[in-house]
Amino acid sequence: MNDWIDVLIVVIKVLVAFGIMMVATLLLIWAERKVLADMQNRIGPQRAGPFGLLQSLADGIKLFFKEPILPTRAEKTVFLLAPILALIPALLMFLVVPIGRPFFIGDREITLQAMDLNVGLLFVLAVSSMAVYAVVLAGWSSGSKYPLLGGVRATAQAISYEAALGLALVPVVIYEGTLSISELVEGQAGKAFGFPAWNIILLPSFVFFLVAAIAETNRAPFDLVEAENELVGGFHTEYSGLRFALFFLAEYINIFTMSALTATIFLGGWNGPTWDGSLPASITWIFPIVWFLLKTSAIVFVFFWVRATLPRLRYDQLMELGWKRLIPATLIWMILMAVAQAVDEFGLPWA
Repeated sequence: MNDWIDVLIVVIKVLVAFGIMMVATLLLIWAERKVLADMQNRIGPQRAGPFGLLQSLADGIKLFFKEPILPTRAEKTVFLLAPILALIPALLMFLVVPIGRPFFIGDREITLQAMDLNVGLLFVLAVSSMAVYAVVLAGWSSGSKYPLLGGVRATAQAISYEAALGLALVPVVIYEGTLSISELVEGQAGKAFGFPAWNIILLPSFVFFLVAAIAETNRAPFDLVEAENELVGGFHTEYSGLRFALFFLAEYINIFTMSALTATIFLGGWNGPTWDGSLPASITWIFPIVWFLLKTSAIVFVFFWVRATLPRLRYDQLMELGWKRLIPATLIWMILMAVAQAVDEFGLPWA
């Protein structure tokens, strides 16, 4: 009986996580249009629903019913599977993110996390590295030179910034001593002013990770994978309708997931004031989820802000930033953190 209950709980968690990502994606598209419109002194969506809230849903319905086009020179099987392959890693990464503190139903502890892996950070890096295959295969299978160029660019960019992304997390593991994301959140409670439980010592890692995350999600100013000027849309040039929508959906899910991971790893996740004892438990349980969403929303806003502010890089600048700036900086910071942790634990060798 207990086994069936455990399976049911996992299924419910996965469905809730999927629902959160779908709703978050619709809201992110609307919010980005509104934020960019405000920053650029123009009017954003306002016709579909109150304040244009249903505009994203209307666009999704439109793409769903658009005619799917299959190029005559395309590798059909790979061409059809690539959008699905792009979506799967985006969905999987969010499953290891805790969105609130655990609670009890009777004697059973319920964690607000679909999968509490003891190697959660490794899982995130492994799954995120799979996403580039979808982009490369989509470009190659289209049977056109422009998508192929976009796929090749995506490969080089992903390799460059995936390395920086992983190296930026090593100091976190050295400092906290765990690969479990839930333990990282619990370990940040009360540190560095208590709220938002930010380990100030990891500030460089936070900056490196955020820059690499923006590049990994192919967002401006790192959107050379889809540069309209020279690639006419990049790897998804030949896609239309629902297949194009899946790529679009994966990009915005990745934005939300990367923002959630950044808030969880560096900003304390769901840690924050809950006023336990002063307010009823039926109210205080919601505060950790609120803090998590607020911190995630702040990182999402940075994604929008960067897009509205910075011009697109040239491709040589993109690669130079990755290989000559970001990766060396993360390596140096990793070595300094390892030395500092060793001295803290074992003392100076001559002492």
